[in-house]
Amino acid sequence: MNSRSTPFDELDRKIITALMANARTSFAEIGTAIGLSATAVKRRVDRLRETGVITGFTATVKPSALGWRTEAYVEVYCEGAAPPRRLAEVVRDYSEITAAMTVTGGADALLHVRARDVEHFEEVLERIRQEPFIRKTISVMVLSHLLPESPEAGASHPAPEEFPGGAAGVR
Repeated sequence: MNSRSTPFDELDRKIITALMANARTSFAEIGTAIGLSATAVKRRVDRLRETGVITGFTATVKPSALGWRTEAYVEVYCEGAAPPRRLAEVVRDYSEITAAMTVTGGADALLHVRARDVEHFEEVLERIRQEPFIRKTISVMVLSHLLPESPEAGASHPAPEEFPGGAAGVR
């Protein structure tokens, strides 16, 4: 992101706030709310995209509508020091992993996993555990979202299709 060399002012913050609340808000609506023309808002949004401040626009969907009925967070403990680059390579192979990050504390990484059901989650967990550098995992199942409007409560892609023979599709 190159936001240091690009002016970022209060109008930019208001535009970003409006788009975060509803990415479908028109430039004209935003402009009316903050005192700019639709063209001026568009120019600012284009600049914010070019500089990497705005990284994209997405739809948040109820996960169960896409086939994701089970959700968990998985702490991953590695043998030795597994580099983040290697962890990133592995987690990209799982369509069920919707977010992954390295963390402080005892675990090396934290994975956000969505699955069709508990059996599917167990299959995913077993595949993760088969990675040669994974020493152990600790899972926590999500029961409910206390902040249902948060991005974590939504889904960004549909559940994988079943392949013949019962194996879940892997991206």
